[in-house]
Amino acid sequence: MRLSIKALTIAVALLEAISFLFVALLNVILRPYGGAHLAILTSLYPGYDPLAGPLGIIVGLLYALVAGAAAGALLAWLYNLFAGIFGD
Repeated sequence: MRLSIKALTIAVALLEAISFLFVALLNVILRPYGGAHLAILTSLYPGYDPLAGPLGIIVGLLYALVAGAAAGALLAWLYNLFAGIFGD
């Protein structure tokens, strides 16, 4: 069985973006929530600043979509590769 690269790319991109949005919005409402996680993302996503307000959340959300899409595509490609080599 093979995975759809397009479907997994979209699913993981949306999952990562929704997770980021959830943490970022909770950080705005309950300030210390997710601070360490967002600090790590600040070092990974150039231009993202959790203190920049709505613009910072939008920039981080776009980065999360791209990173999730790359991770989903890579995961599906690797799965299909190894399923072809070690498959039944």
